[in-house]
Amino acid sequence: MTKIFDEKWTLDLLKRLVETPSPSGYTTKVMDLIGRELALLTIPFIKTNKGAIIATIKGTNNARHRLLTAHTDTLGAMVKEVKSDGRLKLTNIGGFNWDAVEGEYCHIHTASGKDVRGTILMHQTTVHVYKDASSAKRSAENIEVRIDEKVLTSDDTRELGIEVGDFVSFDPRFEALENGFVKSRHLDDKASTALLLELIRSLKEKGTELPHTTHFYISNNEEIGYGGNSNIPEETVEYIAVDMGAIGDGQTSDEYTVSVCAKDSSGPYHYELTQHLVGLCKKEKIPFKLDIYPYYGSDASAAIRAGFDVKHALFGPGIESSHALERTHVESLKATAELLYTYVTSDMIK
Repeated sequence: MTKIFDEKWTLDLLKRLVETPSPSGYTTKVMDLIGRELALLTIPFIKTNKGAIIATIKGTNNARHRLLTAHTDTLGAMVKEVKSDGRLKLTNIGGFNWDAVEGEYCHIHTASGKDVRGTILMHQTTVHVYKDASSAKRSAENIEVRIDEKVLTSDDTRELGIEVGDFVSFDPRFEALENGFVKSRHLDDKASTALLLELIRSLKEKGTELPHTTHFYISNNEEIGYGGNSNIPEETVEYIAVDMGAIGDGQTSDEYTVSVCAKDSSGPYHYELTQHLVGLCKKEKIPFKLDIYPYYGSDASAAIRAGFDVKHALFGPGIESSHALERTHVESLKATAELLYTYVTSDMIK
């Protein structure tokens, strides 16, 4: 296969993506980054009222379209309460366990535009004071933000511009190791977003002609359930969500192959389209795993629920420890990139 995966370009972009805070509902900066990248590639795009971006590359067949989507919104939190001692209670954005962010550094994004640093901790952290420091439940009731400013009262905190409703983002701690491992928060789904932009860059650079007009939908509300469920061009026949493969007991997905999902919590994906993807992997010798994710949903399943008459499928890189301190490997990124390129340059199923 022709080389279509620029590892350095992809990892450089991925680092910039994960280091741009974008919890669902607070995605303007990361979508602006996406817009700048597409502008550099001279790819036309539109921005939806919800803030998503849809870029389009015309193909020889303009009657039956394809759509590929990835999402840039991430897990995060909002300020639920400014406590009397100046610390903050949180409400979560997206599905994660509080113990997955305990001890993490964070930014509080104020309405004025000022960012304030803090640390997410249990209220009962100090073992010399709290007998239940280890046993207390990790929950919204006990988790709080210790602000890195001199605050002793709620008034002190509010003088910093912090208020209920401010967004809180978690530090990603991105690392790309020499042995190929990539670890960071928010690889779900910024790894796939980087791969879609890498695909666009590769198609543009090589002047590749696509057999079908193809839309690249970068959504920004997937973690809360309604990212890619609107603004789908009516000519769209095939809808592919490019999102993480979940790794764990009973799963086949790993960090070294592309994961193709047959079924998730929404039900089975389109059988013929899924088998078409499997066939492409076998034909091109792309390392892959077929899997089922019991506690998972995607923008493709959201589009189906919204009533769109499309054939839907899902594949993406394998991500270890999803919705926590995530990790993948460049081998999985490369396999996903190869399947993306093979898919968009092949004919549609009938």
